[in-house]
This record gives sequence, structure tokens and C-alpha cells, in this order.
Amino acid sequence: MAARDAAPQFVLPLVVRIEKAAPPPRTDALEAAARAVLVLLSDERSVREDGAWFTTVRDWQDARIRKVVRRARGAEWRRTADLPGITVTGTEAEVRVFPPVPLDGWPKELAKLQVSGTELDDPEPPSAPEAGLPVLWLSPEISMSAGKAMAQAGHGAQLAWWELPDAEREMWRASGFALAVRTADPARWADLTRSGLPVVRDAGFTEIAPGSCTVVADHPALRKTNEPGKTAMPGR
Repeated sequence: MAARDAAPQFVLPLVVRIEKAAPPPRTDALEAAARAVLVLLSDERSVREDGAWFTTVRDWQDARIRKVVRRARGAEWRRTADLPGITVTGTEAEVRVFPPVPLDGWPKELAKLQVSGTELDDPEPPSAPEAGLPVLWLSPEISMSAGKAMAQAGHGAQLAWWELPDAEREMWRASGFALAVRTADPARWADLTRSGLPVVRDAGFTEIAPGSCTVVADHPALRKTNEPGKTAMPGR
């Protein structure tokens, strides 16, 4: 058994607000989820040894990197604001991220929220990402629910964060963690997975087969340093 499997297992909860009358665009929600993960990872409560979240964030990262996205609306969404966490907004999307919790230790306010049925659409195809912007490229070969794709985008953002030097991390943070999430062109996907950029390989707990490549994290600073053959997050 790998050390990360023997360690206590935690999960990072993310909650997306989906009101019946006004659901957010899918891409906007994916980008907000990715930024939410980065905001939590860089928060002083996570990085300072005396921070309130330091121990759980460290233990979560030492085990399998699991993330679960649940959906909420109305009073459900308002109740989640009573828990310690961070709300990240996109153009229309709202996502809350909370410090990791044990697999069987979800707060009741989150445990009752639905995981399945998190389906979102883009009213129009997203535009090409701006030049120089970090891009989380989704696989064109795998169909995922919006919730699953949000978790995978979060994995990709986390892999990029792990590999960036401190100066690049600070620049990204100062930008508000500007990024884009897009689906790769099928003709380019194979090259991306062999580029040396961080690749998310799903653990296969939900929806897709174990080992599936789901996201490539294309941060400009990593293109300068990575060699082909580097992967991979043992994630959800």
C-alpha cells in the first residue's frame, strides 16, 4: 500500500451556487472552482504553521488529493456561509471552498447537499484564452459532469501551484489567480499530455476510469522548466 493510501484520508469540499432560475455558465463555474482551490492553498490559515487550517491542509496534501463538489441554492447556500471557508466569484458563478474534512466527517450543513445533478452549460462557446494566461486544458476524450470537471480543474490548478517557484506563485496570487479553463483540441491533446506540463490522472473513484488523463495545467512559467514525462496527481 502506498504511503498516501495508508495516511488518514481527507476531502476538500467545494460548493457551487446553482439557483434554479439563474444557474452560472459551466466554464465560469469551472474557473471559479480552480481559483477557489488556489485561494485556499495560499491563505495564511493554510500556510502558516500557527494557521487554523495548516494541519488539515498539510494532512490532506500528504494523502490522496480528493475534492468533492456539491451544489446549493437559497437557504442551503446561505447556511454554508456560517462555516469557516472562502467564497470566490466569477463573472456569474459563486463557489465556496472549505478546509479539508475527514472522508466520514463532513459538517452537517455540507453533508446534506447534493453531489449528483451538477449539470451546467455555456450559453455560447467560450472564447480563446488570452495570450500568456494560465490555461487548464480539459481532455476532449472524456465526458464529465460539471461537478466532476470542477474538481478536476481544481486538481490542475493545485498541480501548477505545487510546481511554481515562490516568485511566480506571488505574481499569480497578485493577479487574483487569473486563469482560463478550456477543452483542448483533440489534435493537440496528445501533445499536451506529453509536454512535461502537470497532468491530472484521475483515481477513478467517480464517473471515469482510473488513470484517465483529465487536465493539463499549462502555466507559462512551467513551460520554461518542465521536461517531458512529468505527471500527475493521485487525485479524486
